[in-house]
Amino acid sequence: MSTASEPLVLSEKSSSGKVIILRLNRPKALNALSSPLFDQLNIELEKADADESVGAIVLTGSDKAFAAGADIKEMKDKDFATTYKNNFLGTWTRIGAIRKPIIGAVSGFALGGGCELAMSLDMLLCTPGATFGQPEITLGIIPGAGGTQRLTGLIGKPRAMEMVLANRKIDGKTAEAWGLVSRCVAEGEDVVAEAVKIGDRIAGYGAVAVQAGKEAVNGSLELPLEQGLRLERRLFQSLFATKDQKEGMSAFAEKRKPVWSHL
Repeated sequence: MSTASEPLVLSEKSSSGKVIILRLNRPKALNALSSPLFDQLNIELEKADADESVGAIVLTGSDKAFAAGADIKEMKDKDFATTYKNNFLGTWTRIGAIRKPIIGAVSGFALGGGCELAMSLDMLLCTPGATFGQPEITLGIIPGAGGTQRLTGLIGKPRAMEMVLANRKIDGKTAEAWGLVSRCVAEGEDVVAEAVKIGDRIAGYGAVAVQAGKEAVNGSLELPLEQGLRLERRLFQSLFATKDQKEGMSAFAEKRKPVWSHL
């Protein structure tokens, strides 16, 4: 396990300074997810979200494991009353309140809570050797942080049933084919570097439009089509009150590169 002096989440900026790279840091536990780790992760995510110099966030683990699951030692002696009263896993969903785009870079195991964490991100890249799964059934439980809900929406009911009920695990190429990840990088390609490239590209656009785009896409997952279209249209219209809309369209008409003010 990580010692008390070692942070459970490491943070660094990319060479451009526009992307924050957060790395889960429990190497001896294959980055097993615990409440203390999520407490630190939420703090680092909120700091990155508040940093105006940052346009995107990359979340990754180690070559062996993005996160091999939730920490069984933390969970095994809990009872219903304790988990219910204390809303166990409730803080694991605070990532949904982050407004900047979060790109996952997965190598190795993304199992159980690790797969659920990966699915909660906005974009997801992986290596061919990545392994995704929801093995909670082998512990006498089911996924509790989105593994039945997000997984079904991404890959469909039959495949989700097989992963949740039959403990089927899939590799990176299958995850790409099924739509679980946005892209599986080539063998030997640096998945974190590729995720940072996407982050830098996003950071090169106006921050207000990026934030609105994320809100609109997320809205499509929660709203009926008519309400989703209304949200999209209102966000689209609201962007005409921004300086970046005027700059972007003027730059296009004048055949020059826009200079974003993020206002």
